[in-house]
Amino acid sequence: MSELQYELSQEFKEELLGEEQQEQENAISWPEPLAEEAFHGLAGDIVKNIEPHTEADPAALLFSLLGLYGNAIGRTAHFIAEADKHYMNLFISLVGSTAKGRKGVSFGQIKRLFESVDDTWSRDRVTQGLSSGEGLIWAVRDEQRTTRKNKDGEEEEIILVDGVDDKRLTVVEAEFASTIRVLKREGNTLSAVIRKAWDDGTLNSLTKNSQAQATGAHISLLTHITKDELLRFLDSTEAANGFGNRFLWACVKRSKCLPEGGNLHQVDFSDIIKRLTRAVEFGRVTGELKRDEEARQLWHIIYPELSEGKPGMFGAMIARAEAQVMRLAAIYALLDLSNIIKVEHLKAALAVWRYAEDSARFIFGDTLGDPIADEILKALKEAGPQGMTRTDIINYFGRNKGARDITRALNLIAEKGIASCQKTVNEKNRPVELWIKT
Repeated sequence: MSELQYELSQEFKEELLGEEQQEQENAISWPEPLAEEAFHGLAGDIVKNIEPHTEADPAALLFSLLGLYGNAIGRTAHFIAEADKHYMNLFISLVGSTAKGRKGVSFGQIKRLFESVDDTWSRDRVTQGLSSGEGLIWAVRDEQRTTRKNKDGEEEEIILVDGVDDKRLTVVEAEFASTIRVLKREGNTLSAVIRKAWDDGTLNSLTKNSQAQATGAHISLLTHITKDELLRFLDSTEAANGFGNRFLWACVKRSKCLPEGGNLHQVDFSDIIKRLTRAVEFGRVTGELKRDEEARQLWHIIYPELSEGKPGMFGAMIARAEAQVMRLAAIYALLDLSNIIKVEHLKAALAVWRYAEDSARFIFGDTLGDPIADEILKALKEAGPQGMTRTDIINYFGRNKGARDITRALNLIAEKGIASCQKTVNEKNRPVELWIKT
């Protein structure tokens, strides 16, 4: 083996070892591979044709495909849940254990296919970078007109702001950690605008420097970040306000080592491109989608579990399970050229959701997004069944945290059911709180 070959193999081994080490450090393991149901129909055929020739994770390929398709078809196809219309725009975050998870490779492979389907959209409406809410609104802005008097004293209408005709927009953010840091800046509107973009596509910002607004915006996000960055920068505020649960979180890693890059150029994608073109055209002219009777019966079975609240940061991140599953199911139906959501579409969506849920569990575990509470949980985990008294916890922080902060953190932990408090007395017959992780 040459020196270069040795270095390449060592790099691959180190990456895999790094992922294994993280799994060992966490009680929660890396998600199991996507179930076969997730590779239903055209989506599965595309991934299976690309997968042998790329280092990208199959999950990254599939999530990227679903996200790009959902944006390319625009804001026509929808599913109604109670009073809300859900369109096909998805927010996806590919999360690697390391910076070398080949997250960006997956996007490039899928985007090439869409360039053959809709070159104009691929060129003009797939962009990069998230920095401000105003910038996002500007990219999908409405035309603004006003009236004024001309030199003859007659009123005339003038255009103040040129509007954007194509309201589809896919934003790819390869440095999502930078975006999350921006959210913390006082006065930054990005979080609120992103949440509205997922909800209904009606966007506005009343800041002094921007009066732009947008209606009918069809915005999709595809972001890349490492697990460490995500846990470092995403706090309980963004979990509580619903920013995080509008995303599908997907753990991804390099699937294989291909020094020559595979033989994708030898694969004939002509039939795939024709099928994808038909699916995009179908999606653009489809209105409301509905479940058939068999899918309705399955939905009634799975709905209680999907809608059940779960504790901690993990629970906050998956709180929109029902809506996410139905958006995914509708996308699978559209890829099948169907305006009826059938059992196979719902099962495919559930397989994708299970992977996203398992990814969120692996990433966030029992964290709460509160630095003090999370540090206490870490200490309680290390203490095991013997637990820690409140005095132990105060001493754990070197008495550098105030009693009020520790009490608030313990109340949060108890509220989420992640640890229990047993009240007892010590040898001096004084009351003692013993905290044990559940």
